Amino acid sequence: QVHLVESGGGLVQPGGSLRLSCVVSENIFDFTSMGWYRQAPGKERELVATINVNGDTRVADSVKGRFIISRDVAKNTVYLQMNTLKPEDTAVYYCRADIPYKVYWGQGTQVTVSS
Repeated sequence: QVHLVESGGGLVQPGGSLRLSCVVSENIFDFTSMGWYRQAPGKERELVATINVNGDTRVADSVKGRFIISRDVAKNTVYLQMNTLKPEDTAVYYCRADIPYKVYWGQGTQVTVSS
């Protein structure tokens, strides 16, 4: 059974930064891609950023230039560095890992951007 555990969420003021971490129970290279998604109250879950097995990254237009996805293969961990946070970034952030025909989700971590 694959487990993903997110951490690093919290309350931050607008303009601040946070770094989210996602530790996966398997070798990162077992997955075709890993990524971060978020879901705000009353909205659908949306893609934030992904990184594939080759290390190629993709970032949503809404966070481009502010958020960076990276990984530490030795630690089986994927990170999301979030800078210049805005109130509209408030959401539950979920880690996701993909293999062919199946996806795995973490339990989510709350990020609240407010003064």
